Amino acid sequence: MSKLSVSTRAPEKLNKEKIKAKTEHLITEMAGYQKILFAEARRSILVVLQGVDASGKDGLIADVFTGLNPFGVNVCAFKAPSDEEASHDFLWRIHHDCPAKGMIHIFNRSHYEDILVPRVNKFLTEKQIIQRMKDINHFEAMLQNEGTVILKFYMHISRDEQAVRLKERKTNPHKYWKHNDDDWKARRKWQLYMDTYEMIFKKCNAPEWNIIPADQNWYKEYLVALKIRDTLRNMKLEYPTLKG
Repeated sequence: MSKLSVSTRAPEKLNKEKIKAKTEHLITEMAGYQKILFAEARRSILVVLQGVDASGKDGLIADVFTGLNPFGVNVCAFKAPSDEEASHDFLWRIHHDCPAKGMIHIFNRSHYEDILVPRVNKFLTEKQIIQRMKDINHFEAMLQNEGTVILKFYMHISRDEQAVRLKERKTNPHKYWKHNDDDWKARRKWQLYMDTYEMIFKKCNAPEWNIIPADQNWYKEYLVALKIRDTLRNMKLEYPTLKG
């Protein structure tokens, strides 16, 4: 079954205001656990956010992580590689921004862009794409062996909702700065992107992907906050004891 066959919207029976209240509570809990994670300084968390243009990655970061201590959080946005980055292996720039022990790092786009863009635009052969996925699996396994918990989220937005949001960037003065003609060009290759994501979900699924319905921001934020809160809680974090 396709992972992208699930709905992009919340179940109709859910009450928006109640879910938003639950999200606020989850964020408060996250902040409490983050303090212990930072003090413990034995493990770290890497949050990987993927999704097509206008799927709400920026807004998610602002709304879900706003209550955390900035001293223990870092956001990294990966765009097209610079000349220096392109002169190294494709994971070189990624490894540089992985979290130190005690930290939470958020990747707004990630190493998976180095599969998506080259495959959709045919910059690499299929054999090279498959090899990159194998390299990513080894890379993520190494991070986990070293104490980094990896949480991978795909913002699952519908094509119709994406069109609405892209058009708003051309009509809402507060969102003009987000407009980019290249987003519309990429939209023409929607199915190629979806096919590539399906390949990624199948071949790079350890740790597994969380497919997040993203047409409604309030539901998206709730699901991500819930997963992060549960992950932090299950880590059994502990404040260090006095030494000596």
